[in-house]
Amino acid sequence: MVNPKTLIVYYSRTGNTKVVAELIQEKLGGDLFQIETQEKRPSNYRKEVEQNEEEQEGNVLPELKSKISNFNQYDRIFIGAPTWNMALPQAILTFMDSYEFAGKTVIPFNTNGGYGTGSTFNQIKFGVQGAEVLDGYSVKGGEETNGTLLAIEGERKVEVSREIDTWLEKIGQLNN
Repeated sequence: MVNPKTLIVYYSRTGNTKVVAELIQEKLGGDLFQIETQEKRPSNYRKEVEQNEEEQEGNVLPELKSKISNFNQYDRIFIGAPTWNMALPQAILTFMDSYEFAGKTVIPFNTNGGYGTGSTFNQIKFGVQGAEVLDGYSVKGGEETNGTLLAIEGERKVEVSREIDTWLEKIGQLNN
């Protein structure tokens, strides 16, 4: 696909997933969209994780603050999220449930506290029925439990930027 119309959506608590989204935009262009819930989330990390766990167990999809009115114009959609409780934040499930992905290319990316992607990439693959899902990118971000919030900055950001170049080239997206 020559010059696909690109959308980069992300959910970010501490800014690490946002930094990765911005790096992707820097390399490919496209529109950035931050997924935010209608209801304010707890600022305390433990309370946030507990609330998300309850939402996961109860299959609760939190309402989102805003919609993308021109979603159909996008061909290539990056979906970025942290790993929470070895899964996606429920807000990402709400996002995927809100749009039709058939015929689109979806590319997941993930930040985590060192435990990897968990089931996030599989959940995205399942949540975007009819889309072509490419291999995702995952990087260690902050570790809130240790007080490290934004970890992808300075020299680490330069390193992550190079990793993203390699990943985008590997999945055939760099020169599109």
